[in-house]
Amino acid sequence: MWGFSMSHQHRLLLVSRSFQQPALVSQFASHHVTAARLNPEDSSRIKPVVKRGRKVSDGWQDRERPFQQKKWKNENTVLQKPSQRMGDDRRVSSELRKLCLEDFPSERERPVRQKSTVDSKSEDFEIVFGISPCLLALTQGRRKARKLFVKDGEASHRASVLKVCEEAHKKGVQVHRVSKRDLDKMCEGRVHQGVCLQASALSFLTEKNPDSAAKIKHNAPPLWLILEGIQDPMNLGAILRSSYFLGVDRVASSLHNSCPLSPVVSKASSGVMEAMGVYGYKNLEEMLKSKAAQGWEVVGTVGAEAGESEVPVTKCSDFKMTKPTLLLMGGEGGGLSKDLISLCQTLLTIPPGRDLFPGVESLNVSVAAGILLHSLMFSRRSRR
Repeated sequence: MWGFSMSHQHRLLLVSRSFQQPALVSQFASHHVTAARLNPEDSSRIKPVVKRGRKVSDGWQDRERPFQQKKWKNENTVLQKPSQRMGDDRRVSSELRKLCLEDFPSERERPVRQKSTVDSKSEDFEIVFGISPCLLALTQGRRKARKLFVKDGEASHRASVLKVCEEAHKKGVQVHRVSKRDLDKMCEGRVHQGVCLQASALSFLTEKNPDSAAKIKHNAPPLWLILEGIQDPMNLGAILRSSYFLGVDRVASSLHNSCPLSPVVSKASSGVMEAMGVYGYKNLEEMLKSKAAQGWEVVGTVGAEAGESEVPVTKCSDFKMTKPTLLLMGGEGGGLSKDLISLCQTLLTIPPGRDLFPGVESLNVSVAAGILLHSLMFSRRSRR
C-alpha cells in the first residue's frame, strides 16, 4: 500500500513544489540527487546530466549556462503554465506580468497620450458648461463660439441637448462627441450636464462700450444694482439671476476686489450672464456722486445687527421707490465700505422674524439681494 518508488515521490514533489515559491526549486535539485543515492534501483531511470560542448580552435568550450541563469530558467518554468513554458514572456498571464513589471520599471507600459480636442493655442477662449449657459451663449451672440462638446451616449439624445446642438449647427460651430471623462477635465469636475462650449471670454461692460441690447421698456423710474467686492462667483451668479428675473435695469460691480465674469458665474446664474451685461467701474464713488447730482437716490444696505449710523436706517418693506434708484450691496462678511455708506441717503435693512443666535445675524448676500430687489420692485409697480 505504501510501496511508492522514489521516482513517484519525485513526481509528486515536483507537482507540489510547482505551487510554492520559486526559491524552493533549488531545493529540488538536492532532493533529486539524494533520491538517486537512497534507492539505487530507481537511479537507472534518472538520466544523468551530460555536459555538451563544441570544439573550437583553442579546445573545448563549455556550453553549459551559469548556475544563476539555469536557476532563473527553472523558476520561470515552474511559474508559467505548461502551455506557456515554451513561449516568451509576452505569453505570461497578466497577473504575473504585472508582478514582473513591478520588479523591472523600465519594462512598464507607457500610457498613450491622446490628442486633446481642445486647442492648446486658444488662450483667449474658455469653457462654458451647462445646458442653459451654452444655449444662451450661442443664441445671444456675445461670445465667439468655437467648438461644442457633447457627451457621447444616450444623454446626447435629450431634447435640451439636441436644442443646443441645433443652435450650434445654425451658428456654424463644430460639434464633437466626447466621453464624460473629457468633459469633466474641461470644466474641472463641475456639473456640465453633458455639454461644454469653447468660446471667447466675457468682460465687464463700460460706459464707453454699453450694452446696446439693453433698452428700458417701461416708464417707471429705473433701478440699478451696484455691487461692491462680491468675491464668490456662486453669489454673483445667483444675484444676476434674481436681478434678471425681477426686472433690474442694470447691474454694476466694482472691478477691484471682485470676482470676474467666469463660466462658474454663468453656470450659477443659469446662463443669465450670457444675456444680461454687467458693468464694471474702477471707481464707484465717482459714479455714485455723478448719479446723485443727476437726481438719483443712493440707497445702501446694512444688516439687522447694525448699530447707530448717521444715515437713517429703514425697513425694506417701508421704503417707497419714487425716483431713479441705486441699490448698493456689499461683499461677503464686510458689507459696504464706509466710503460708500457715507454717500448713501438711506440704508435699508431686512428685519428678522425671530431672535437670532450670535454668528447668524445676517443673510447670504445673494438671498438678501433677492429680498431687497423684490421689495423695491413691488413698491415701483404699486406706484404705477
